[in-house]
Amino acid sequence: MKKLFFLAALAALLLPTLAVAQSAFDGTWKIDMNKVDFPKKPDVYVLQNGMYDCKTCVPPYQVKADGADQPVTGHPYFDTVAVKAVNDHEVEMTQKKNGKVVATSTTTVSPDGKTAMFSFSDSSNTNGGPPVTGKGEAVRVAKGPAGSNAISGSWRTTKIESMSDNATTWTYRVSGDEITMTNPTGQSYTAKLNGADAPMKGDPGVSSVSVKMMGKDTLEETDKRDGKAIGVFKMKVASDGKTAKASYEDKLQKTTTDFDVTKQ
Repeated sequence: MKKLFFLAALAALLLPTLAVAQSAFDGTWKIDMNKVDFPKKPDVYVLQNGMYDCKTCVPPYQVKADGADQPVTGHPYFDTVAVKAVNDHEVEMTQKKNGKVVATSTTTVSPDGKTAMFSFSDSSNTNGGPPVTGKGEAVRVAKGPAGSNAISGSWRTTKIESMSDNATTWTYRVSGDEITMTNPTGQSYTAKLNGADAPMKGDPGVSSVSVKMMGKDTLEETDKRDGKAIGVFKMKVASDGKTAKASYEDKLQKTTTDFDVTKQ
């Protein structure tokens, strides 16, 4: 049910250092989905009286939950949302942009109302390639209003499994004082390592990035939309050169996700 905004950011990461020989960042990296520390801040939804309210979406929106496309504004990856309550414990959502389906999801709440299983397919940022797919689990943090659909309330994601590789891998190349990032979903950039802005290609939600080194083994990438910082990715390569610790701070959602990555 929740749109994993942080997934779109992970697919647009970054790179490091002045290559004397080969940079420690050079190569293809992959997120270990078994070693992800998801944000503690919950997502909040309310489905009641025929209306669906995504309170923690940025920006928030409220639409009719009648299964028909409803317009929303301020979201670079979609411009309509269709919400359908299959029953009082299951909800389907379809997002479109310019009339084309870009994402679908299904969320099913357990009979006791304490957990929710969700699955999704998202092509909103894949540039015509295969969609990002996966499924996961969330736990209830707080109940919704009395009489509302079971999806209502506050939820915290605890697990994502079966995530497609196109959302979890990327490649870096360092040449002199520049780094180049490419990934399977079609995002790319070449940026100076001094923090200067550089254009991001292939991402409707990120218009530019700035990348700088924080010591010899750590880099920091700031993602921007129309000049405003919307996220910060940090990555520190371990001494073995094969693993790294990384984090993504979502400045819009005000959350941080920590995860491990490995060189392929």
